[in-house]
Amino acid sequence: MTNEELLERITIDPNVAHGQPCVRGTRVLVTVLLDAIAAGLTPGEVVQHYPSITEDDVRAAAAYGAWLAKQEVHTLSHGS
Repeated sequence: MTNEELLERITIDPNVAHGQPCVRGTRVLVTVLLDAIAAGLTPGEVVQHYPSITEDDVRAAAAYGAWLAKQEVHTLSHGS
C-alpha cells in the first residue's frame, strides 16, 4: 500500500473528535495510535486494543505523522 493510499485512511471532520485526525469511519485518534507505537506496541498489538481498526490503519497513522513532520520541516526551512 502506498503512502497516498494510507493517508486516505485518515480523516479530519470538525464534527468528529473535535476535528482531530482520526482513522476513517472511527473516532480512533491518530495521536492515540502514534502514542501506542511510541510505547513499543506493534501494529498487531494496537489492533488488539482497538479492534475497530486494522494494521493498515496503524501504518496510516504513522504515515500521517511522517507527513506532518515533513510539512513542519518544509515550513521551517522556508521561513514561513
